[in-house]
Amino acid sequence: MIRRLRQTYRRLRLGTRLALGLGALALVVFAVVGTALTTYMRDYLSAQLDTQLAQGQIAQSKSIADYGTLSGKKYYSWFYAVYDVSDGKPVLRRPEDPGDLPRDVDDFTALARAQSTADTELLRTDHLEGKGTYRLRACEVEPGVVLVSAAPMDDMEDTISRLITIQVVTFALALTALVIFGRKMLRRGLKPLSDMAHTAHGIASHDLTESAARLPLRADGPGGGPEVEELRTAFNTMLEHIDGSLAVRAEAEQRLRRFVADASHELRTPLMSVRGYADLFQYAAANAPEEREKHLARLRAEAARMGFLLDDLLLLARLDAAEVEAPLRLADADLVELVEQAADAFRAAHPSHPLTVTTGDGPVRLRLDQQRIRQVLDNLLTNAAVHTPAGTKVCVETSVTAGAALVRVTDRGPGIPAADRERVFDRFYRVDKARSRDRGGSGLGLSVASSLVRAHGGTIELAGEPGRTVFTVRLPVQEYSGFRSR
Repeated sequence: MIRRLRQTYRRLRLGTRLALGLGALALVVFAVVGTALTTYMRDYLSAQLDTQLAQGQIAQSKSIADYGTLSGKKYYSWFYAVYDVSDGKPVLRRPEDPGDLPRDVDDFTALARAQSTADTELLRTDHLEGKGTYRLRACEVEPGVVLVSAAPMDDMEDTISRLITIQVVTFALALTALVIFGRKMLRRGLKPLSDMAHTAHGIASHDLTESAARLPLRADGPGGGPEVEELRTAFNTMLEHIDGSLAVRAEAEQRLRRFVADASHELRTPLMSVRGYADLFQYAAANAPEEREKHLARLRAEAARMGFLLDDLLLLARLDAAEVEAPLRLADADLVELVEQAADAFRAAHPSHPLTVTTGDGPVRLRLDQQRIRQVLDNLLTNAAVHTPAGTKVCVETSVTAGAALVRVTDRGPGIPAADRERVFDRFYRVDKARSRDRGGSGLGLSVASSLVRAHGGTIELAGEPGRTVFTVRLPVQEYSGFRSR
């Protein structure tokens, strides 16, 4: 039975459970208050009755001592007994009126016997047969004479009973009102929590498996106090975080699908070329031996190009997993020296593009991976040469400012359209979609450069306008000395 009640209680709503708990607490308070009030009232009325008995016996004792009678000193419904006590044995005097004594006077006699040996008045509460509960008081009128008076307690008990009845009715009404109105107030106060639960159910029914899944629901209900407002704010912040995470996940999935599609497309072309030149090499080996070397050279070139593409993809994958596997070999190096080496290689490979280099008067010592930073510089310079016509001026400038080393690669080519600037660092992205792969590359150069710079704790930015393109590489710097130009 108790287990069933517990299960039923657990199934109740929070507002109902709180209201019942409040009602139980109020019931305990009412019981304590009612018991204390009833006890106090009973003691007060009992003391009043004892005082009345004492005052009545004072006059009665004087009347007995002076006249030997109680005439004119009696109270309605009281009982009186006068005993002559000799050698501790009380003897009842004949009553003036038969109604002065009850049928059973044993309690009176016992109290008179006890009074004969006591030093003070005695009080006792007894139930008299056929009469009810009485308060008995015994006092010594004079030596050898004891007066026992008994006052009914019916009025006091009736008063106590009425008081208890009033308390029970009043407390029951108050408890009922407290539970009913308290439940309404609690339900109103807990409504924001119900709204949040409704919002949570709405989110649970929302399909989060979609790539573009969003959480349009929010807990916007007002009220509830500071605690509920704090919970609502935390709840909405959590939803914003989940919403942002879903957006990032959707974007990552789209980028992954696009990356896989682009990588498959880029790898398919050299693979088809390798297979085609392998067939041609096989044919030439049997029918045209003089063509074998040409086909073999093309076969090697396509294999090398596919190898470069795979190396770039592997490098990007290692950079994406930098927390597990760091692809950098950091050491102290001179950034100015790396820029000059990259400039010399660029002049040798692209003599049709005039190059100007501006550096400081001394070395710029950084902690970096020389091979990877050289790869960044080569990619930026090669990008400037590949995407600009012959004769376009290219400039490389090295400077130090605000605790960072800057390398700017500027070309005076046609520039990059504003719509394409945000995506030039995306993998496999080309500004000129019609450019051939032999001339335009795989679209990974700037992606590799951006990832390598970020791995060094730096940034790479693109700025420009029609007729001018500027790539700025910013790297953390430890030491700097003056500049020189040439």
